[in-house]
Amino acid sequence: MTKPSLPELLHAAVAAVGGTERPGQVTMAEAVAEAIDDGAHLLVQAGTGTGKSLGYLVPALAHGERVVVATATLALQRQLVERDLPRTVEALHPLLRRRPDFAMLKGRSNYLCLHRLHEGVPQDEEEGLFDQFEAAAPTSKLGQDLLRLRDWSDETENGDRDDLTPGVSDRAWSQVSVSSRECLGATKCAYGAECFAEMARERAKLAEVVVTNHALLAIDAIEGAPVLPQHEVLIVDEAHELVSRVTGVATGELTPGQVNRAVRRAAKLVNEKAADQLQTAAEGFERLMELALPGRLEEIPEDLGYALMALRDASRTVISAIGTTRDKSVQDEDAVRKQALAAVESVHDVAERITNGSEWDVVWYERHDRFGASLRVAPMSVSGLLREKLFTDRSVVLTSATLKLGGDFNGVGASLGLGAEGAEGDDLPQWKGVDVGSPFDYPRQGILYVAKHLARPARDGDRADMLDELTELIQAAGGRTLGLFSSMRAAQLAAEELRSRIPEFPILLQGEETLGELIKNFAADPRTCLFGTLSLWQGVDVPGPSCQLVVMDKIPFPRPDDPLMSARQKAVEEAGGNGFMAVAATHAALLMAQGAGRLVRASGDRGVVAVLDQRLATARYGSYLKASLPDFWYTTDRNQVRKSLAAIDAAAKRTEAEAEAPAKA
Repeated sequence: MTKPSLPELLHAAVAAVGGTERPGQVTMAEAVAEAIDDGAHLLVQAGTGTGKSLGYLVPALAHGERVVVATATLALQRQLVERDLPRTVEALHPLLRRRPDFAMLKGRSNYLCLHRLHEGVPQDEEEGLFDQFEAAAPTSKLGQDLLRLRDWSDETENGDRDDLTPGVSDRAWSQVSVSSRECLGATKCAYGAECFAEMARERAKLAEVVVTNHALLAIDAIEGAPVLPQHEVLIVDEAHELVSRVTGVATGELTPGQVNRAVRRAAKLVNEKAADQLQTAAEGFERLMELALPGRLEEIPEDLGYALMALRDASRTVISAIGTTRDKSVQDEDAVRKQALAAVESVHDVAERITNGSEWDVVWYERHDRFGASLRVAPMSVSGLLREKLFTDRSVVLTSATLKLGGDFNGVGASLGLGAEGAEGDDLPQWKGVDVGSPFDYPRQGILYVAKHLARPARDGDRADMLDELTELIQAAGGRTLGLFSSMRAAQLAAEELRSRIPEFPILLQGEETLGELIKNFAADPRTCLFGTLSLWQGVDVPGPSCQLVVMDKIPFPRPDDPLMSARQKAVEEAGGNGFMAVAATHAALLMAQGAGRLVRASGDRGVVAVLDQRLATARYGSYLKASLPDFWYTTDRNQVRKSLAAIDAAAKRTEAEAEAPAKA
């Protein structure tokens, strides 16, 4: 039998998921197949509506080697495992003459821990473990969540937190889950044979396609101990998120609360001298943190240096002591010991990292209204780590709707540790960038409007003219507005003001309800508007007439006092580059491209992306930012935009009336 061609396979898969074949999808599948066959690296920009999941799954399944697919969002993981992969595998089976297995794999703390559930969690004040189900009042939110988790544990097949609906709070989940450091290990645990996390690992070892998340991919790269099974192909979807996810995993934090927890957990397991040493170090650290002012520490102050060395040394003493003492009066001692060790080790590791000091690390204080002060350390850049760990011994395909910034792939490539496209060098991975376009006709379907007449936005300044403009735009659009704000404070002020100005248009505000609920309510009523910040810039998929105006209050540059971003900018400048363009403008371009992508989600969508920041039209970097956005029809004419919005609103109302007419008849 002749080997089926890629177009044949793609055709069968698209038919199976009820989709439509797109030219961009075919181009993408061919480029992915070629990269896999050559063992090469590929960056693919595939616009919304291309069908990129099948564009990489079909060639990966056809190749027949093990592939890991890493995604950033839960929604896409679910779509792959529950919809795309089952249907694609069935559709390709007659042609490939095999039925590849697939599995989902996440970090250990995403799975229910049966030991914690049945034996209890560590008690800081008393020896041993305590029953969290008895301790929480059954009428409290925590108590209700825990009871629901216990019931769910009897029926769940995989113990995956994301399969629990509705979800529970992080606090409740932490009572029934463990990190990899806290885990006893399958051989030592009474529940090892039925452990959900171990079962997920076993399924992954046998599967041809393993679906995971960016965080686990980062842990696999950073920690040296492989978490993912051996694989020949790595596909990173939503690749624009990868750098921030890897940075998050590589960031360490110390807080007085965390240190005091470690002290309490270890106190009963070590000799008095070791316990006192850690207690004294913790008190010294806590006193310093009470005075900590937010901001970057370019050099570690002497008093902080001494406090961290004391913490590091005391933690090391406790870690050695925990290994040598046994206390039969402690119930379930192995579990209590492992929990204490994990808590003390994480304090030791961060204290040692900051004490050792690396020119590649950025250290800063943060202050939270609710949680107090914290000391944080993060890598200046993860590009070297990614170059070394990601692009060796396998073919890597990175894809997203937004990888080309300012017209090329080099900005995103540099953040991933890649040289310029086509650049030669011994340590530079070779890669190719392909933009397969979008099935949407952006110049006909959307308008990019820049409110050039508004005053230049000042940081945290009063923007009365912006609120006037926003009010008029929403009225012209008949509601139907997604408001993307550069800060939560700006979103709250706008919601408050517009709720009193135009009460006929309901305004939902991020934080007042779960994100899923907000998006559902926004989609259900065309007159409703939804305002919010960062997660809305990339987390909203509302095709149709409910979202016909996307407003950005201003260009989303990082805050000038963001320690990590400003450190990165400074480092680029010291190396002779343009720090503002490499860091701040790239960050803004990526967010704006994601935000503008919320407007056109289907071939029938029409609308306006309005940027209420004159700098997009007047500043030198404006052309770079505009080149990163979809190719909408561009205008700065406010009257033209109001007429267009009114016409789009009228057309949507006619369609809604026509849809209602047969229902009434």
